[in-house]
Amino acid sequence: VGDPPPLMDAATAATATAAAALVWFRKGLRVHDNPALDAARRSAARVYPVFVLDPRYLRPDPAAPSPGSARAGVARVRFLLESLRDLDARLRRLGSRLLVLRARDDVSDAVCAALKDWNIGKLCFESDTEPYALARDKRVTDFAAASGIEVFSPVSHTLFDPAEIIEKNGGRPPLTYQSFVATAGEPPKPVMEKYSELPPIGDTGGYELLPVPKLEELGYGDLSQEYIPPFRGGETEALKRMRESLQDKEWVAKFEKPKGDPSAFLKPATTVLSPYLKFGCLSARYFYHCIQDVYRSTKTHTKPPVSLAGQLLWRDFFYTVSFGTPNFHQMEGNKICKQIPWRENGELFVAWRDGRTGYPWIDAIMIQLRKWGWMHHLARHSVACFLTRGDLYIHWEQGRDVFERLLIDSDWAINNGNWLWLSCSSFFYQYHRIYSPISFGKKYDPNGDYIRHFIPVLKDMPKEYIYEPWTAPLSVQEKARCIVGKDYPKPVVDHEAASKECRKRMEEAYASNRLGGNPVKGNSSNSSRRKFSDGGQDVPDSSMSKQPRKRS
Repeated sequence: VGDPPPLMDAATAATATAAAALVWFRKGLRVHDNPALDAARRSAARVYPVFVLDPRYLRPDPAAPSPGSARAGVARVRFLLESLRDLDARLRRLGSRLLVLRARDDVSDAVCAALKDWNIGKLCFESDTEPYALARDKRVTDFAAASGIEVFSPVSHTLFDPAEIIEKNGGRPPLTYQSFVATAGEPPKPVMEKYSELPPIGDTGGYELLPVPKLEELGYGDLSQEYIPPFRGGETEALKRMRESLQDKEWVAKFEKPKGDPSAFLKPATTVLSPYLKFGCLSARYFYHCIQDVYRSTKTHTKPPVSLAGQLLWRDFFYTVSFGTPNFHQMEGNKICKQIPWRENGELFVAWRDGRTGYPWIDAIMIQLRKWGWMHHLARHSVACFLTRGDLYIHWEQGRDVFERLLIDSDWAINNGNWLWLSCSSFFYQYHRIYSPISFGKKYDPNGDYIRHFIPVLKDMPKEYIYEPWTAPLSVQEKARCIVGKDYPKPVVDHEAASKECRKRMEEAYASNRLGGNPVKGNSSNSSRRKFSDGGQDVPDSSMSKQPRKRS
């Protein structure tokens, strides 16, 4: 699979002529398979490629639990800036460049000002289904309509148009994967055409055109001690990673989720293409059809929902359900979400968030999240279950917010969908099947290498105690230079007792929902912030039901 040529959009809207067109990048940070960019280059003598720095996501927040903004940790911001620099470099090779603007407060105001000041005749941007984006885009399109500016906003972030799927399904989003796949059919093929240049940029007047800022220039304070994740942003890296993944045709043909090793960190057991899909550095349609090319060259291959192509369909499934479900991002007012009286416990929540639960498997995952901005999907499942229906019985919205802020592949639709699923609030309802914070990780990594890497204080703990250090005799703890309760926390709950209590509470909540009651008391956690996204979703296996042997 080579570097793809840019896409030629077949839509008739792309042929309309304008003196100047503005391509507004938000996601879709790529040149290949970019209908908005292609429409602009075909229909205008001058093309302005624009990205607006959004203070909503980038403004420093000194009160945040780790460096970054209120909505984005430094790992995701770094990935975004790397993606923008790569996009700028690729545009420059076509005789253009990325025009970076900084919004004072509202991104839509900055875009509308540029449309007016640069005398733009056509605005092209990839459509977005997130609530924040829909409101932002409406302000811009209303301004464009009032100003006589043509707008072309194609669907290219997903395989399918969520609105079309909902219409085909009788005006309602399909609520199961199987019904979604049956309704959707085959996604459109990206039509590709090579081109070597873009129209020139027109006069930008007195605008201050910024270079893509460096992370340190955003005001996040001293980042010298911050870990630099191993995943670099950008279309170039996305296409390279995709090529490398698809070169192993046997691996592609046999790919079967949820199988995979969640403890593999030096060489992750997945493609790690989710952040590139989230930012649109890689076209989902291009990736899907490249996978189909591999399938055609093999005798047999796995099928959806577990196949590699099936993971892209999971992505579209969550996009479609989220688009067609009001209040999808919260419990209250969400008709597909069970109303569960989650408890509020700030101390337990912070212990989970900061990797201080006393369960090394859980803590190592949360530390990897904090440092890398990514972890394996089964690792995500483990910590999500632990926070909600497994051990702590804390609201999934609180966990969602942590993932939303820290994941480099944080995706509003998929993140919320996965948390609804793993908390057994929607989609999946076998709440009695719980991930053990001890035995689940041990079956993949009995020596505890993953734990030793992310929790160095435990690196000398013997393997028979690495998952349960509180059970080690004091002499063993002293030899390992890790005294539980001093150098590493004691467990915040007893898993056997806590999981039993969680099952009881879930049973009561389900019964109340069946009777039409509303067991929710008090205020739910803050659910206004938006935007776990590793693509697909899978059902827990039977090994998660096993309870660890109780030790004193």
